[in-house]
Amino acid sequence: MTVPLTLLGLLEREPSHGYDLKRDYDTYFSRGKPLLLGQVYSTLGRLARDGKVVVGPAEPGSGPDRKRYVITELGATEVEAWLTEPVEAEPHLQTELFSKVVLALMLGRDAQAYLDVQRTEHLRRMRELAETKRTGQLVDKLLADHGMFRLEADLRWIEVTAARLGPLAEEVRK
Repeated sequence: MTVPLTLLGLLEREPSHGYDLKRDYDTYFSRGKPLLLGQVYSTLGRLARDGKVVVGPAEPGSGPDRKRYVITELGATEVEAWLTEPVEAEPHLQTELFSKVVLALMLGRDAQAYLDVQRTEHLRRMRELAETKRTGQLVDKLLADHGMFRLEADLRWIEVTAARLGPLAEEVRK
């Protein structure tokens, strides 16, 4: 997900201050990786420069004067285009997991040990996500489902690859 487009989407919902955008982004989208306030304002600055948002007049508040950001027609058009385009399905078949297995084999290292460690890490993360599904809000549960499905696919790949390590080692060591 791209931060600029997500912030634009939040602004299409309603004009907002930077602090409010950060709060909403962190509430719905960050899940463990909150945006830095500086990132919010630098992104808003670029969006304003590119004509996708306009900055309203400064408003007095409890701290420094705050500016309300409003999406422009150009920004709304970009959000609409983004929301209607499908996310590219794994455009690159070479993942870090795959690269580590192949390199371990090429270098004569124990790829099975790496797969075992990775399996353990995936299962640990799945337990965390299962707890999130048990106790979290609906947004958290849906994100946990997404993560678990991806981890399950990786675990299936780990099992298939572990069963093929011998022939794969012969192929990559040629």
